[in-house]
Amino acid sequence: MFTGIVQGVARVTALTECPGLTSLTLSFAPGFAAGLEVGASVAVDGVCLTVTALGSADAAAFDVMQQSLALTTLGALRVGSRVNVERAARDGAEIGGHPLSGHVDGLGRIVQIRTPENNRVLRIALAPALVRYVFAKGYIAVNGCSLTAAEVDRGAGWFEVWLIPETLRMTTFGEQREGDALNIEIERQTQVFVDTVREAIDERLGPLVPLLERMLCEQGASLDELARPAALPSPRG
Repeated sequence: MFTGIVQGVARVTALTECPGLTSLTLSFAPGFAAGLEVGASVAVDGVCLTVTALGSADAAAFDVMQQSLALTTLGALRVGSRVNVERAARDGAEIGGHPLSGHVDGLGRIVQIRTPENNRVLRIALAPALVRYVFAKGYIAVNGCSLTAAEVDRGAGWFEVWLIPETLRMTTFGEQREGDALNIEIERQTQVFVDTVREAIDERLGPLVPLLERMLCEQGASLDELARPAALPSPRG
């Protein structure tokens, strides 16, 4: 498990193509890899990877399967690429963000960047199957970083996150550009709640569901809004 609090930025120093996978070598900031062992888990841009070999005191190798390469941004990495990294949380560790599994649900894409004073705002397009689980002031993991969705337009298929200077300092978000893809992991409790409520509505209302959806749409609402958890976690920016 991870907390979504990025602990630093690593650099890709080697990529080795192997049958069915790619071996990825990362160089970390001094101290990040202290005590790291083969078999340990590290979130790389939000993707849970297993250490397969240790190099110098501040480097480690990971095997990335073809499916992970195809479904995440890891397939686009090149030597010199920079990635967000977080080591697996220890028992009793403070959860400063929200619990993450490191299993990416899909890709988002930056469609707009704004830079108000001391902030950087990313508008991220997301597929309808995932944006239904994103709510304003709710948690969302972007490239392994626990963030709060500030605004959501489910009809247009996007959400926004505001990034404070400390987040920009500790991550690669300051380097992202419009059009870049991002790894997205939705918040699991929200997903379970939304799916449970929708299944209950479908079961009870059956053929009336399409009519209800049309009525809600005319009012600028949706079934997903009705399924929103009554109390979301406190926001994180």
